[in-house]
Amino acid sequence: MVQTANLVTLKPRTLLAFANYIRAAEEEMEAALDGRSAFLWSDLNYERSQQVRRQQIVAQLWTGEWPVKVPNGLIHDWVGAALAPNVTVEQVLSLVQNYDNHKYIYQPEVMDSRLVSQQGTDFKIFLRLLKKKIITVVLDTDHDVHYSAVQAKRWFCRSYTTRIAEVEDAGTENEKVLEPDTGYGFLWRLYSYWKFDEKKDGDGVHIECRAISLTRDIPLGLGWIIEPVVRKLPQESLIHTLECTCKALDITASP
Repeated sequence: MVQTANLVTLKPRTLLAFANYIRAAEEEMEAALDGRSAFLWSDLNYERSQQVRRQQIVAQLWTGEWPVKVPNGLIHDWVGAALAPNVTVEQVLSLVQNYDNHKYIYQPEVMDSRLVSQQGTDFKIFLRLLKKKIITVVLDTDHDVHYSAVQAKRWFCRSYTTRIAEVEDAGTENEKVLEPDTGYGFLWRLYSYWKFDEKKDGDGVHIECRAISLTRDIPLGLGWIIEPVVRKLPQESLIHTLECTCKALDITASP
């Protein structure tokens, strides 16, 4: 754990800035959901769409080159796209909704996972996450996840964290779960927006994820240890998630 970084508490003005950002982002997303713009982000750019069709994972900041600075925090808005060939959207949904199995699909980042409850296409889940880059941070997280059919072969998913708590001395007899919104602030909030689109040409299911997260800002003098964590981990986590999803689906599609 970080001995040179002070414990911090999520401030109301930081959370308000994140809420305002999410509100604007979700309003913008509606155009893709109601048919006013392309459903897939990758389809907005020919070169990007061809990369995905070649089964390359494409990811970039939605907002340009840097995270968005807000009072005492940073908003990281990443979007990524991948293609899972030779599978149906039903197979994809079956895999991603098997939350008890996420600890095997997405290891080592997901240390533990379980379905807490389900009502139709609404899920409450628990994930214990491992964030490791220079330092190691373990987080207990609760999520509300909502799936909706846009069309028969096209689905949209919203996932919101409802609790993120840092865990000290995880896995030992001294394990201690801190109060939510206190700790080192390497992940305050994580809202994820997934799209699953089974194309009519039969090439498989296009999978996209836009992950919007809130972290602490980078304190003066501690950039050498904090910056690699808050700047690099969101991108690496998104790419890892897409890679693991495609790998697991590839196993599913194998005869």
